Amino acid sequence: MEYKNRKILVTGAGGFIGSHLTEKLVNLGCMVRAFVRYNSRNDRGLLEILPDSIKGKMNVFMGDLRDSESVREAMKDIEIVFHLAALIAIPYSYIHPREVIDTNVIGTLNVLNAARDYGVEKVIHTSTSEVYGTAQYVPIDEKHPLQAQSPYSASKIAADKIAESFYKSYELRIAIIRPFNTYGPRQSARAVIPTIITQALTGDKVFLGSLHPIRDFTYIEDVIDGFIKMVETDEAIGEVINLGSGSGLSIGELAKRIIPLIGKNVEIVFDSRRVRPPKSEVEKLIANNSKAMKLLHWEPKVSLNEGIKKTIEWIDENIGMYKVSVYEI
Repeated sequence: MEYKNRKILVTGAGGFIGSHLTEKLVNLGCMVRAFVRYNSRNDRGLLEILPDSIKGKMNVFMGDLRDSESVREAMKDIEIVFHLAALIAIPYSYIHPREVIDTNVIGTLNVLNAARDYGVEKVIHTSTSEVYGTAQYVPIDEKHPLQAQSPYSASKIAADKIAESFYKSYELRIAIIRPFNTYGPRQSARAVIPTIITQALTGDKVFLGSLHPIRDFTYIEDVIDGFIKMVETDEAIGEVINLGSGSGLSIGELAKRIIPLIGKNVEIVFDSRRVRPPKSEVEKLIANNSKAMKLLHWEPKVSLNEGIKKTIEWIDENIGMYKVSVYEI
């Protein structure tokens, strides 16, 4: 695929994965429009910390995904859409389910309607492994039942199904990418790996909730490679494709893997605030990535230890960005 001067919209560009994807697309020579939620501070999220050489080559569009006119304006003249924008914090979805539904479901509908009306070439819609809920079998393939164990996962199931319906009803060229737990530089302390690292770097205690749930972790560079391969692969159109390492690790085991790499004696302390309601906890997520390997010729290249070391190094250099004493929901 020829990238130079391709007109691409990235929704959620100011987020963790979105900022890395935006940077990659700019480096590939694309004309990138970065959709960021409007705020009066002109805060563009993680795009703010990108090199000036990158920021100077993209167009930032500030709006609200829930507003169809805002989305339509952002989509004008766009050829390819990477739709990542969402409210993703599960604890936040317990408190504000309506906002999560409005953003993740109605926002996705707005993107798809505009893409259909404007004749966009391809839409890469971002899902999440949380739609599977606690694994009924492992590794989890794309045919695994979908289980809404939180308002967030329910909103993403709905968004995925709307995307699927636009492919089947209107022949809109949509591919659904379903990353498992992504980690790496720039990730907020809402996620478990930065939570462990930031607390271990700055203190002698790491406060965590449940230690037994098992997750499948993939480094950000590998995930971005998957996004790029999704848009390059015509066989992905109409498909849902998992991105994951294919191996699982409990949160407790993860903490024991990270702390020695920091080189401090750190105590793991139980914090009840960080525990999900019992029926909402997703106990095990391990990806079957065989479809990604077959269709996309994708497989993860960065080992967990290597990725954690890179993440520790970045967070240590940017620890001032984190409010370590505050529990991020």
